[in-house]
Amino acid sequence: MTGGEGSPQPVRVLIVDDDALVRAGLSMILGGAPELRVVGEAADGDQVPAAVAACAPDVVLMDIRMPRVDGLAATEALRALPRPPEVLVLTTFDADDQVLRALRAGAAGFLLKDTPPAEIVRAVCRVAAGEATLSPTVTRQLIRHVTAAEPAGGDPRRDRARRLLAVLSEREREVALALGRGRTNAEISAELFMSVATVKAYVSRLLTKLDLNNRVQVAILVHDAEL
Repeated sequence: MTGGEGSPQPVRVLIVDDDALVRAGLSMILGGAPELRVVGEAADGDQVPAAVAACAPDVVLMDIRMPRVDGLAATEALRALPRPPEVLVLTTFDADDQVLRALRAGAAGFLLKDTPPAEIVRAVCRVAAGEATLSPTVTRQLIRHVTAAEPAGGDPRRDRARRLLAVLSEREREVALALGRGRTNAEISAELFMSVATVKAYVSRLLTKLDLNNRVQVAILVHDAEL
């Protein structure tokens, strides 16, 4: 986003967490970054629709565990809107088996609650810019951790994923597989001998062809296909 004279506009952020101390801490961290602006807070998922309508955030930091409406349901509701804000899930990681479900619902990624402040700021900015929000290591770790508890016999999901990936060209498939390995655009560029701009174009094409929201969902689809 840019202002009328080309000056960058701060990314508008809504913080959703039932813990007042967490909200205060995040507000302090994000409010201290000139590229971000905290435009509102919500203490439960049932407050999110009204808060989004009132504050028009670019990014929502969404806690998973809340007493009335959890972050998963709130994320699904938000992503069903015509022009939804991006969602970053807040999690303790080793306790939240719903993280992958949130990513499937269209969340752009996740943040650990003990993430260093500078990393939180960078993650929010990346999400607002439509860029990668998970490091390769974290992507692989998240998928392994959360899906380890999924029941066996997930053949329908695997078959659906393989059918979707079958419509891709050979080059598109190579890019999809690289995303499944948690590769960044720069790493894909080096591996496949194409420019970063071309990689970005392929990622956009994949999202359109596969009807997905972001690159994290492409990685999950590749995982589902067991490729």
